[in-house]
Amino acid sequence: MMTKEYSLKMKGQVKDLGKVRPERVKRVARELVKRYPNKFTTNFEENKKLVRSLIKVSSAKLTNRIAGYITRLVAPTQAPETEEEEKEESS
Repeated sequence: MMTKEYSLKMKGQVKDLGKVRPERVKRVARELVKRYPNKFTTNFEENKKLVRSLIKVSSAKLTNRIAGYITRLVAPTQAPETEEEEKEESS
């Protein structure tokens, strides 16, 4: 049985390969984040609803992939903000 994550051995080193996503998913997700930068959050379910309302997607699987990639794109940009908010609240 194969898992979704694979390892690659190169000269004694083991490297984890990232998840493979079709270029179409990445392109659509980047475009949506570019057009609507403040609408998307790190919450997958909210992003999924937004994707459905903003564009016509042919299948639920494609919607989920786009929403998942958007969640991953948005996470690094919103992480510093949440850390700063937590520090302010604890002070």
